[in-house]
Amino acid sequence: MKVFSNTEVFNYTWEEVSTANWRKYCPWNQKSTHVVAVDTISRTVDPETGILRTERLITCRQSAPDWLKSLMGGNIEDSHVFETSYVDPRNKTVTMVSANLTWSNLINVQETVVYRPLNDQQTRFEQAAQITALCGGWQRIKNRIEDTLVKRFHENAVKGKEGFEAVLAMSRRVFAEERERERLSLLQAQAGNIRAAATA
Repeated sequence: MKVFSNTEVFNYTWEEVSTANWRKYCPWNQKSTHVVAVDTISRTVDPETGILRTERLITCRQSAPDWLKSLMGGNIEDSHVFETSYVDPRNKTVTMVSANLTWSNLINVQETVVYRPLNDQQTRFEQAAQITALCGGWQRIKNRIEDTLVKRFHENAVKGKEGFEAVLAMSRRVFAEERERERLSLLQAQAGNIRAAATA
């Protein structure tokens, strides 16, 4: 088993990050093009805790080394990941737990991601993954498979941060524009009321 871990800090509030997280793989993100589909399976809110629980199926497409393709015996570029997330508004945490569905009899990848406030203006991102090759055979082959997947996690972590930063920036801009539109609309309505009252 190999372990990958990563910690980042985003200069955005937890509210901004937890909201933008649902748009992480939208067209605003040009760095996570390997994610080709995200399907929501279920979504519930616990009436006592207020925790939002969501199950999603994430479809990814990435190239793989030729030696790994031949070893796995087929198309391993398309893969599916099952993700369960928990948004806790009281404790201000977003926790996402995911596991691979594709080739799960040969490779087990368990990943946990947590977003929590670092302070009023920053959010801490913590990522941990356990990668275990289950296929029989030489330990050297298992190690090579695990090392390849750890390397892929490193590559995706760098691109993932850059892509999510773009999503966060665009989200902040869009929300600011929407708030400005609402403010102008309210001012126009108030002005209309004043004119109507003056002519009454």
